[in-house]
Amino acid sequence: MKGIVFLDRDGTLIEEVGYLSDPARLKEIPGAAESLRRLAREGYAIAVVSNQAGLAKGKISEEQSKAVHRAFVEYFRSRGVKFDAVEYCPHHPEGIVERYRRTCGCRKPMPGLARRIMRRMALPASCRAWVVGDKMSDVSMGKRLRAETVLVATGYGGEESLAGELRGERPDAFLPGIREAAGWILSRG
Repeated sequence: MKGIVFLDRDGTLIEEVGYLSDPARLKEIPGAAESLRRLAREGYAIAVVSNQAGLAKGKISEEQSKAVHRAFVEYFRSRGVKFDAVEYCPHHPEGIVERYRRTCGCRKPMPGLARRIMRRMALPASCRAWVVGDKMSDVSMGKRLRAETVLVATGYGGEESLAGELRGERPDAFLPGIREAAGWILSRG
């Protein structure tokens, strides 16, 4: 294995639609499945790490969340993508659902989910890693992991890039989308 690529879900692999509660609204960002197949063929582990605060905020139910999760995994499986891991954080410190209202180590920008995946896969801390997402929280998680980071312009990427610039935070690359991110990773691996 050449390393592991951690990817955000909404706005990076599928269209950003706010709090996705209906699996029928799931729509692939063009080229996502093809890009993931390419990375996997070249020897990279593929893991999805996503914040899903809609649960904590009462915007989506557990049943809706599970249905979307299943649809997401099945959609990509039907297109030849086998994820090595798919994890999401349901927590938010200002949530209205008591069970999920908390500050945690798994909500990006914290690297808890990524580290848990690496432990489960028995990957050493020295394993080469990349993080691809449409928010600066993805980039910040990547920096905490000592991973190379890509901010994509899809989803919230454009506005997040500007906000990051104002704070003096930058990804290793800012690219139009997942196709270009996969190409960039392959060129560096």
